[in-house]
Amino acid sequence: MRSIWNGAISFGLVSIPIKLVNATENHSISFRQIHTEDGGRIRYRKVCELEDREVTSAEIGKGYEAADGSVIPITDEDLAALPIPTAKTIEIVAFVPADRIDPLQMDAAYYLSANGVPAAKPYTLLREALKRSKKVAIAKFALRGKERLGMLRVVDDVIAMHGLLWPDEIRVPEGVAPDSHVTVRDAELDLADALMDTLGEVDISTLHDDYRDAVEELIAAKVGGTAPTEQTPAAEAGGGKVIDLMAALESSVRAARSARGEGGEEVAEVTPLPSRRGKSAPAAPKQVGGKKSTATKKKAAAAPAKKSASKSAQSGRKAAASKKATQKKSATGKKTTAKRRASA
Repeated sequence: MRSIWNGAISFGLVSIPIKLVNATENHSISFRQIHTEDGGRIRYRKVCELEDREVTSAEIGKGYEAADGSVIPITDEDLAALPIPTAKTIEIVAFVPADRIDPLQMDAAYYLSANGVPAAKPYTLLREALKRSKKVAIAKFALRGKERLGMLRVVDDVIAMHGLLWPDEIRVPEGVAPDSHVTVRDAELDLADALMDTLGEVDISTLHDDYRDAVEELIAAKVGGTAPTEQTPAAEAGGGKVIDLMAALESSVRAARSARGEGGEEVAEVTPLPSRRGKSAPAAPKQVGGKKSTATKKKAAAAPAKKSASKSAQSGRKAAASKKATQKKSATGKKTTAKRRASA
């Protein structure tokens, strides 16, 4: 890989000669501007406003526009004379835990390559020190005429450097969060957790740019004079439509499980919320088809009949006992009368 900057890492009194190499590359497809009527190229020409003529790159310099609109020329010699200690040095200023760096600050990434055999030993020393400490190095460096902030960390067996934005270049997110107060229920969080668990993890190395593939296929079809393959239209965005959040979460969980071959009919298991009420009342008798069972009906109907029969039997016994007592009393009376007549 071609280096874009040569210099040294300043690590205390240790100097490590290095080369700076781009760690990333852009694979986006570039388009040219053309005249739609005849396909002619559209080009931009650099024209001097005072002379109204096109100028070459050699005639172009830098200038700063003041508040009153006047332009102050700034030459390369002016910039080169500025006292920038990091012009050819990556100066390490501190070592901090990696989680202290806000990802919002991260910019372009570079690989640092040891420049020459003498640089191998101090380069390896710094790499192993970063590994063992589990920290990253914060450094200042100058690139393309500007002093920048950087973060050094270990990637495999290489020291990588991420350009960092200066703290005052990070905007405060004022007015970005929702203005209205929103309450999220535990059941909704449970479903969101279930969806996260179902989606699981992904090997980022397997992801690729589907849009770029589609553009390349379109270009190849046009070059070959064939009709482009009809693309499946992307799903339309919701457009701010109010939706049933619980239903959307449940559908998402089913779709994710179906995509993973786990079956899409099963609904996500939601952790029940603790009830604030007391113990529930005993359950009512089970009904079949909304009506009481035949056995229950017979049992209910037999109860009054049995009770009535018992009462009738009891009344009969009382009547028989009363009749017997009357007969006995009558017989006793007759005997007494006969004795009185005999005595007379």
